[in-house]
Amino acid sequence: MTDKKLLDHRAEGPVTAPPLLLGPSLGSSSALWDKVAPELSVTHRVIRWDLPGHGGSAADLIGPGATVADLADLVLALTDSLGVDRFAYAGVSLGGAVGLQLAVHHPERLDSLAVICSSAHFNGSKPWEERAETVRREGLAALAETANARWFTPGFTVPELVEDHRTADPEAYAACCDALGAFDIRDRLETIEAPTLLIAGREDPATPPAHLREIADAVPGASLTEIAGASHLAPAERPEAVLAALRGHFDGYTPRGMEVRRQVLGDAHVDRAQARQTPFTARFQDFISRYAWGEIWTDPTLARRERSMITLTALVAHGHYDELAMHVRAARRNGLTPEEIGAVLLQTAVYCGVPAANSAFAVAQRVLAEEDAEGV
Repeated sequence: MTDKKLLDHRAEGPVTAPPLLLGPSLGSSSALWDKVAPELSVTHRVIRWDLPGHGGSAADLIGPGATVADLADLVLALTDSLGVDRFAYAGVSLGGAVGLQLAVHHPERLDSLAVICSSAHFNGSKPWEERAETVRREGLAALAETANARWFTPGFTVPELVEDHRTADPEAYAACCDALGAFDIRDRLETIEAPTLLIAGREDPATPPAHLREIADAVPGASLTEIAGASHLAPAERPEAVLAALRGHFDGYTPRGMEVRRQVLGDAHVDRAQARQTPFTARFQDFISRYAWGEIWTDPTLARRERSMITLTALVAHGHYDELAMHVRAARRNGLTPEEIGAVLLQTAVYCGVPAANSAFAVAQRVLAEEDAEGV
């Protein structure tokens, strides 16, 4: 059970993976990330948190006159309780503002940042003062009736999120309105050092793309992605597009994987593979670069020469002799001598069978002879 003095949260993914916090928008809960978080948790320890008075978080964590800085402090208290020092962060709307606050005032805690359908300011205090006053007086039922129009494109809805809006605590919701009304961090954007991605919903009436563009123009090195067919709650409406953007930003596996792939297999091989790529095979090529080369081959637990020996054995065991030829060349590039390659193949004779090893020796002999002829 979550300590009632802390924000309620949900953690997913390996405890040893890099931490990634996901912040919600005003009126929603951590369910906003239901279609995105499970995929991100493959490579990260994903921690979704609820705003005060939303989802499972206690309403009295903030009060009238609250600020985004107060919410950022609550996020830091949560991470401290979980033993998380540095983390990546993505947030929507108010959750995105919390991310900007962290990046400006607590840069030592943030590895990277994604700000989604949010802004460095929310059009001044007056509209938020009015909304807070209405909510404190009338509750949230009437405002929840307009949630679909504010959150989604016409014809789309997520009933669970609308219900979260309806059942949020009015006082806590109003305090979050106070925080939005007081927030303006435009004059500090240029100080942000964390790698920053901005994601805009092209149909978002609350924080139009121009708001995200303003941040992207001010934060050094920031990038901006606009998602067609998305309104204010893009992770719920266009989860695939948001997921792709976040993976590219937080994982960086494809470019890193491509670099390692070239180092191990050689530029000529990779260039041929890329030249043969078609729209039909593009996702598979991305998968190879991102997963096999960006995650497995970059893991420092094993040296590359050790990975080459394991790979040679596996390819012999399954009879993948075309791949074997490629990886004999890779093994040489990773520092194995012909004698060591021969010893690996001899080992396969014992555990994979003599016929398999016989075929493997023939392939390896041909490749090594070609290398000798080429003067490699």
